[in-house]
Amino acid sequence: MRRISIFGATGSVGANGVDLIRRAGGPAAYQTVALTGGRNIARLAQMARELQAEVAVTAHPELLDDLRDALAGSGVEAAAGPQALVEAAQRPADWVLSAIVGAAGLVPGLTALAQGGILALANKESLVCAGPLLRRAAKASGARILPVDSEHSAIFQALGQENLESVQDVTITASGGAFRDWPLERLAAATVAEASTHPNWAMGQRITIDSASMFNKAMEVIEAREFFSLRPDRIRVLVHPESIIHAMVSHVDGGTIAHLGAPDMRHAIGYALNWPRRAPLPVAPLDLAALGSLTFRAPDENRWPALRLAREVMAAGGMAGAVFNAAKEQALDDFIGGRIGFTAMAPRVEMTLQALSGRAGFGDDPADLDTVLHWDRAARKEAAA
Repeated sequence: MRRISIFGATGSVGANGVDLIRRAGGPAAYQTVALTGGRNIARLAQMARELQAEVAVTAHPELLDDLRDALAGSGVEAAAGPQALVEAAQRPADWVLSAIVGAAGLVPGLTALAQGGILALANKESLVCAGPLLRRAAKASGARILPVDSEHSAIFQALGQENLESVQDVTITASGGAFRDWPLERLAAATVAEASTHPNWAMGQRITIDSASMFNKAMEVIEAREFFSLRPDRIRVLVHPESIIHAMVSHVDGGTIAHLGAPDMRHAIGYALNWPRRAPLPVAPLDLAALGSLTFRAPDENRWPALRLAREVMAAGGMAGAVFNAAKEQALDDFIGGRIGFTAMAPRVEMTLQALSGRAGFGDDPADLDTVLHWDRAARKEAAA
């Protein structure tokens, strides 16, 4: 029986992964090794009981007793804290879904790669911060990294067996988020509640706000470069409000292959779960006649300066991705906490990149995990100043 683990099981992507395992037969179809989550102990325990996981881990040590109580009598082991996450990732598994939000997903993901199975990667921060490390870890163990972000899964599927030399460029689409049609002058006064509502996708608060600021798409641009070894000038972004086309691959012969589907993360997760085969999924088929039309427009970088910053990060290379992500996470924390406004996030990230770009080692690829974590800490400190 195939052994699986889900890191970040209680978040939106992780919960969709649990849903697919449940629908496939749960413990009768898969042996669940580890499920991890944050503060939603009741949900984590319920999932662990239902899937009969070997271990359930909360990232918060102070919640260990609560988790133990919730799992009492189930036979599921309870653990807590960063080291427990690493130990859970060290347990052999054939397929691991990395769905922890933010740089916190980097260490468990790298640890899971060392086990040599499939890492289904929804944690885009891992590749943005430490792409070379992940590639080296996968090569060393024989592991395979599969994309779970809908855009990168779409590129992966549209590429098929094509040679990258035939690719002219790839286009990832963006809904535009909550503020795509707002007047620019109104954005400075946008509230956390307004930024936390997505027009198409059901996601957690942080990624929903990142969608409104387009930082999420900026991260995906960098991720596409890391995943597919594409030149930065071959990665394009197109605003597509309906979120039906997730990505397009254009070839040198003038042809373009697009991947279409409903805005449902279970497709990308299910594709990675069943790869290299396809299996039926609980995803609504498209009805193009009912849709009637699809619309597109070029992104306005005055509205979404994060896209410009992504290109600058790719041009800089080295530790720029780790600094970019850490500064973005700190700026997002400050926006959610009411310390800065919505439009202050991108300038904060840009100032952090400028401040750290002159330090020794900034332009070097990471030698190891400690190097990445050093730059992550430095960027958070600078961004919070």
